Amino acid sequence: MILSKENLKNIDGEKVATPSPEILEWPEKVIQFGTGVLLRGLPDYFIDKANRKGIFNGRILVVKSTAKGGADEFSKQDNLYTLCVKGIEDGVNVEENIINSSISRVLAASNDWAEILKAAHQPEMQIVISNTTEVGIVKSEDLITDQPPQSYPGKLLAFLHERFTAFNGSASSGMVIVPTELISDNADKLKQILLDLAIHNNLSWDFQQWLKTANQFCKTLVDRIVPGKLPAEAQKEIETELGYSDDLMIMAEPFRLWAIESSNERVAEILSFAKADKGIFIVPSIDKFKELKLRLLNGTHTISCGLAILAGFNTVKEAMADEEFANHVLKLMKDEIAPAVENADITYDEAVNFAKSVIDRFSNPFLDHQWQAITLNYTSKMQMRNIPLIRRYYALNNEVPQLTAFGFAAYIVFMNVNKDGETYTANVQGKSYPIQDEFAEILFNYWKNPATVVENTLGDRRLWDKNLNNYPGFTAAVKSYVELIQNKGAKETLSNLHSERTI
Repeated sequence: MILSKENLKNIDGEKVATPSPEILEWPEKVIQFGTGVLLRGLPDYFIDKANRKGIFNGRILVVKSTAKGGADEFSKQDNLYTLCVKGIEDGVNVEENIINSSISRVLAASNDWAEILKAAHQPEMQIVISNTTEVGIVKSEDLITDQPPQSYPGKLLAFLHERFTAFNGSASSGMVIVPTELISDNADKLKQILLDLAIHNNLSWDFQQWLKTANQFCKTLVDRIVPGKLPAEAQKEIETELGYSDDLMIMAEPFRLWAIESSNERVAEILSFAKADKGIFIVPSIDKFKELKLRLLNGTHTISCGLAILAGFNTVKEAMADEEFANHVLKLMKDEIAPAVENADITYDEAVNFAKSVIDRFSNPFLDHQWQAITLNYTSKMQMRNIPLIRRYYALNNEVPQLTAFGFAAYIVFMNVNKDGETYTANVQGKSYPIQDEFAEILFNYWKNPATVVENTLGDRRLWDKNLNNYPGFTAAVKSYVELIQNKGAKETLSNLHSERTI
């Protein structure tokens, strides 16, 4: 039995959350550009949840960029799919299966463009969501008369122009546009591209004014790990348990965050699905959420990856299953990162609560996140994510952030690389790790003289944009940890570090 509207009546609602029949009849309120797993695991999850609670009462028209694959898969299952939420939340194991019924139709832009434009005439259609990857929000020279325009901004402009025409440019026909692409100021960039493209297309001054004033472009930050398809064996197990097959089944972690920047009451009213879940925030500024994610999630990953590999761990979950390592990561966030993150907008308690959610996410037994993948562009990630925290920590305490210094030492030891032509590799306990780091050559040369490698690395402004030797005690601490890691190993050094600090 496949998952479909007809077969819903035969599915056990005790084992999987199923939609009520009326949800499947609700009007389309959202046009979504993209069928990717992040969209299905986050925005579409929130909309489905709101529909179940009777809050939003609207569905999604999904636009697929190409005719190739995808649309038929959705059509076969009446656009239903199973979302398996698996992981840890608030320290508790979570496993939940939900049949998501938020999508009403999936149309391919190349085949169904006229039908997509017709949707612009629907009064209930008020929201645009997109995730077209980082290369989706780019300048183009599309013509909106193309069938369809090539780029995402071209398609969106054509849709908005169709809507402007259909509703005679009324202010109330403007849309709330919520891009989820992972680029800074995503909505501002999209708006500017659309305005430039409107001029390129010689569109009327009235339309350009409507585009600027009647439509609300909201910057966003999204955060949820959605690996997509489950491993074949795990999917087979779930399908056997639930009693149906589902080619669109995907998995997501429990953590979810969608921060949307707006102070406009109309935006909050239109995005009413935000009331359905604690993971959505409509706020005047999303900067707070960007800072928490950058420092506590990304920064912790970065400062820990070299240490984890040197300690013998391949995956994040494996490291977090080790009590000493897990305690080290929590202590790093609570004692050194959270105080440095605290500011006028972020309280220490907020930072610590976010840190606890990070521990849950790192510990997820269903995710195989490789530490090696996190070492990609290791140096530049440290510069962006961790160096500002050292400055702030010193400003607050005027002393060495010891756990950060330890992480820095692990970075230097890990980056003692071998060179073969233009290829660099790190060798740890007999295993070779390919290094993709634009500064690998610098570290390779510094390691030619081990006696000065720490001072030279910390003092190189090309790496850090400042001389880290100027922080009192930092160089000595890093040097000491480098020697300990080399002589005793990362695991023993980690163990001794925390036992000594708790005496």
